[in-house]
Amino acid sequence: MKTVSLLILLSLPFNLLAQSAAEQGLQIAREADRRDTGFHDSSAAMRMILRNRQGDESNRLIRVRTLEQPDDGDKSLTTFDEPADVKGTNFLSFTHKTGPDDQWLYLPALKRVKRISSRNKSGPFMGSEFAYEDLSSQEVEKYTYRYVRDDSYEGLDTFVLERYPQDKDSGYTRQVVWLDKQAYRPQKIEFYDRKNSLLKTLTYSGYRRYLNKFWRADEMFMENHQTGKSTRLIWTDYRFQTGLTDRDFDRNSLKRTR
Repeated sequence: MKTVSLLILLSLPFNLLAQSAAEQGLQIAREADRRDTGFHDSSAAMRMILRNRQGDESNRLIRVRTLEQPDDGDKSLTTFDEPADVKGTNFLSFTHKTGPDDQWLYLPALKRVKRISSRNKSGPFMGSEFAYEDLSSQEVEKYTYRYVRDDSYEGLDTFVLERYPQDKDSGYTRQVVWLDKQAYRPQKIEFYDRKNSLLKTLTYSGYRRYLNKFWRADEMFMENHQTGKSTRLIWTDYRFQTGLTDRDFDRNSLKRTR
């Protein structure tokens, strides 16, 4: 073995050689999760840009709040501020490490809360190329894993993993994830549909570090290869540890949040 290759292996936080592909994949996923644990809560503003096959675009302005749970997945509340036809729409999601997530949508025009069935979570969220299941926090326990290879992406050394959803109602058979080796940040994810055909690709760019630990991307771009549509998310005004509590994420918050 070349000396350079040996030094690279010794620099890894754990030895990948002695493990199976499944064990390697799981351990990498756990390390990525560990590095993003402890932010407690966050809020951010987001511009959602929807683009159809013909190139026509529409914009939505959104606020997103997130609350970490010590023994379960995150809670999140998404509020639409513009345009007028979706203003006041709220989406509440309770991610669970095991079992179906709980998700509700408040539609102000109807003045009613709609629970999202687990069977419908592969459907598009508010006309975007993101599915309801894409909006859940990506808990390690929601997948099984397989380490595929080392790779290079946009000049970064990366791990490439396959992950397989545990949820039988998922719209995906598998996802292929590129994580950079330096900070374990997702750089690209390919989503394969129930026929195991490439459906979408999500890419991340413009990462910034907050509180000297937590990395967040300025942009996320989801391209649907089967429809020709895309959705770009542009994130700004990230804030952490602002004092959010469970009360800010109960079902009553769907109607009172403005």
